[in-house]
Amino acid sequence: MDKSLSGVERTFQTDEIIVSKTDPTGRIVYANDIFIDISGYTVDEVLGQPHNMIRHPDMPRAVFKLLWERISAGHEIFAYVVNRCKNGDHYWVLAHVTPNFDEAGKIVGYHSCRRTPKRQAVETMSRLYAQLRELESQNDRKAGLEKSSAALQQAVQSLGFASYDRFILSLGR
Repeated sequence: MDKSLSGVERTFQTDEIIVSKTDPTGRIVYANDIFIDISGYTVDEVLGQPHNMIRHPDMPRAVFKLLWERISAGHEIFAYVVNRCKNGDHYWVLAHVTPNFDEAGKIVGYHSCRRTPKRQAVETMSRLYAQLRELESQNDRKAGLEKSSAALQQAVQSLGFASYDRFILSLGR
């Protein structure tokens, strides 16, 4: 295990929503109190930083590739994500990420609302993510991402879903 990780999972209440906003490059421009509380960072430590500062190493790159493809094309996405806290703890979320547009229809940033996920969904995603990370680690960076992305799509289709979004929503909110 990564020495910077504690192995301790944090949780938050089902009526709480973690909110953050970023600029078009993914730098944090807003974080609500719940984000600050659970992540363990201060507002000053997160503002202006890349959102991936809370990326947990258990997250496969394929999921973030899909996320960025979707939101940069102007679409919303739901995704289960495990994040890392400042002290090495972690927390799971069901993230809903949407692009923000200006009057001309240009993307000017992104908005993410994260809710407490169902435990069964976390268990399902943990298994899938472990398989994807294994593919990513067995190959060079580019080939690993390609194989992991293909495996993610194949897993979704083999479960009978036409899209990643349908699969995620089937796990429940």
